[in-house]
Amino acid sequence: MDTRRALIVDAFTTDALTGNAAGLVPDADGLDADQMQAVARELHASETAFLTDSEEADRRIRYFTPETEVDLCGHATIASHAFLHQAEAIDAGTHTLSTNVGVLDVEVAADGSVWMTQAPPEAHDVDVSYEEVAAAVGVDLDALTDLEADLPLGWASTGLGFLCVPVTYLDELGGADPDMAAVEALCEEVDATGVYAFTFDTIDPDATLHGRMFAPGAGVPEDPCTGTASGAVTAYLRAHDALDSYADLVYEQGHFLDRPGRIRVRAAEEIRVGGRAVVSLDGELAIPDADDEDIVVA
Repeated sequence: MDTRRALIVDAFTTDALTGNAAGLVPDADGLDADQMQAVARELHASETAFLTDSEEADRRIRYFTPETEVDLCGHATIASHAFLHQAEAIDAGTHTLSTNVGVLDVEVAADGSVWMTQAPPEAHDVDVSYEEVAAAVGVDLDALTDLEADLPLGWASTGLGFLCVPVTYLDELGGADPDMAAVEALCEEVDATGVYAFTFDTIDPDATLHGRMFAPGAGVPEDPCTGTASGAVTAYLRAHDALDSYADLVYEQGHFLDRPGRIRVRAAEEIRVGGRAVVSLDGELAIPDADDEDIVVA
């Protein structure tokens, strides 16, 4: 039986129990994929990050939802590096991170803000009907088609693919009642990790947009604050020339889950996602040996 330090770190916020909770095992060397998956199920955050040594970067990271491994996760990356900086394990500056989508740069500012450079942006149109998307997301058809001429449905990625769905007003987005089976089928149809529905009608007047993200196929019915989706929707918006400037964007998310957070995005040649994070739980987890079928015990 092995024992490892395990934490819950709330990302895209400075207040505990808001933003997006990420599990974190800061020393995961020697754990195999099955053990990591068991820990992720036990911590039951939308994603848990496992840090190990790397020969090609400052450190290696793997991300697991309670059900599966995913290639990239923005909020767990922000949470991991914010914790390392708070623990004085790393200094402010640029650090390299080996992920399943390649080696990425992560910048830690002196104030503890963390900025993650996303994978190269991609965006393209999708061949799905508005009726299908409206039924899956659980909004009236008019909430989507009113924007069709300027912002069509689209797929975008900065490491993970998302179906980007513009919604006219905040009350329509807030009242969305998604059919999770239909959302999962829709994501499979367009090869997306999740559906990111958003509106420019925001709660905070200084926010660029308000988003909600649904990824039931990855074990995340709704994510409070999603860094990878924020990068993807920025690639989508830039492809459609939707904003006057991409220099300093603020996306709000999580309010309809009572976990409000703020995600910052800067897009030039590369797209960078940033934010703060705070530790809300710090303890130890007992992990059975790799060939032991016992349940992980907190």
